[in-house]
Amino acid sequence: MFQYMVRRILIAIPVLFGVTIFSFLIVNLAPGNPVDMQVNPYATEADIQTKKEALGLNDPIHIQYVHWLVNLAKGDFGYSFSTYEPVLTMIVDRIGPTLLLMGAALVLAYVIAIPIGILSATKQYSWMDYFTTSFSFIGISIPNFFLGLGLIYIFAITFQIFPTGGMNTLGNEGGLMDTLAHLIMPAIVLATGIAGNMVRYVRSSMLEILGQDYLRTARSKGLKEFFVVNKHALKNALIPIITVIGVDIPMLIGGAVVTEQIFQWPGLGQLTIQSIGSRDYPTLMAINLMAAIAVLLSNLIADMLYSVADPRIKYN
Repeated sequence: MFQYMVRRILIAIPVLFGVTIFSFLIVNLAPGNPVDMQVNPYATEADIQTKKEALGLNDPIHIQYVHWLVNLAKGDFGYSFSTYEPVLTMIVDRIGPTLLLMGAALVLAYVIAIPIGILSATKQYSWMDYFTTSFSFIGISIPNFFLGLGLIYIFAITFQIFPTGGMNTLGNEGGLMDTLAHLIMPAIVLATGIAGNMVRYVRSSMLEILGQDYLRTARSKGLKEFFVVNKHALKNALIPIITVIGVDIPMLIGGAVVTEQIFQWPGLGQLTIQSIGSRDYPTLMAINLMAAIAVLLSNLIADMLYSVADPRIKYN
């Protein structure tokens, strides 16, 4: 296992290198530049060129990338073009709320989706199966921004049950309950799509397993159906489910960008939108790098969980 992990990490290094090249090209070739967002309309061409020179934007793009890569190797993510703060400090300040939101969404999605998927499989072609399947398709299809705005209108404006956005109430010292009240709606929005996707995979995996001979043998020996389904069948259906969990991380990262902006959640998603609007190249590059590392780690963890779920899987 250790040797396999080392090989995967070594393979991830050139992958990350390729991601940084692609991201740097996309970010720098996008229309506009940071100077256009900073100087006033009456600035002279000399002022604009002086600002570009100070930011290193007059260098060829490959030279800019080499400078960024060399600084990154030293642990320096650079300074924000819009706030002039260290990018690493901005990332550290924002990553906690994002991890809280993503973690809450994952837990909520799986707590809902896995039991529903199992129930759908055990009640195949019943009204419950059709209802849960319809729920999963609705969850996958509904856009995050539409669901978020709908929840805000219903529960924050009409019934005034939850706050409209933010992580804590303004002018309040905050606290666990206040944070939870602000967390519920964005977590539901992020969890809906994940849960809808997971229900389909759990149902499909369970249907393949429920007809196996060893489950018929377990039933014939008098084992209760609850243990047959939730102990023997579910354990052997985990491999496809673990694969989906590894795929859910990139979906969460992408969904968090929209969801955090709608609910004004102070995380990396909101910072991404702000950085795109101000053409903040160093911050965007750092966020893209963090997202790439998160995706690679999620796939590595999924591979490790395969051997835990099925002892027959060995990594030599």
